[in-house]
Amino acid sequence: MRTNFDLTPFRRATVGFDRLFEMLENGIPNQTADAYPPFDLEQQGHDRYRITLAVAGFRPDEIDITAQQNLLVVSGRKGDQDERSYVHRGIAARSFERRFMLGDYVQIRNADLRDGLLSIELVREIPEEMKPRRIEIGPAEGSTQLSDQRDSAANENQQDRVAA
Repeated sequence: MRTNFDLTPFRRATVGFDRLFEMLENGIPNQTADAYPPFDLEQQGHDRYRITLAVAGFRPDEIDITAQQNLLVVSGRKGDQDERSYVHRGIAARSFERRFMLGDYVQIRNADLRDGLLSIELVREIPEEMKPRRIEIGPAEGSTQLSDQRDSAANENQQDRVAA
């Protein structure tokens, strides 16, 4: 699916947003087809988030959480099915895989499974070298040499005065 928008002017004015523009131009894949397991995404602070998935019936050893560059994959594989005979089975026991696109510098801090809810704590930590910093403007190279020469000449004159 292509969009009707021409993003070329924006590409020229930005650096490092290639993947974003490709997503906008090609369309974001439809992930509503399989909405299992349901999840909540909450913001707990300026740079802190929590993803909570409803994974009733899964044990911790049946759930796999994988973090790749800018991608979080949560998958669940049910173990051997028991020999029970169900009249109605309303608690889903099927395998699943959920993918979450993560922003730059988002780290997974913790994962916890309690009461059928899998909570994954995320924190966005920008490295010090990537944070904005103030750059001091120094003298031009030529003026530095001139000032060094002036300083050394002034020091020589001062030493001559002291010696006399």
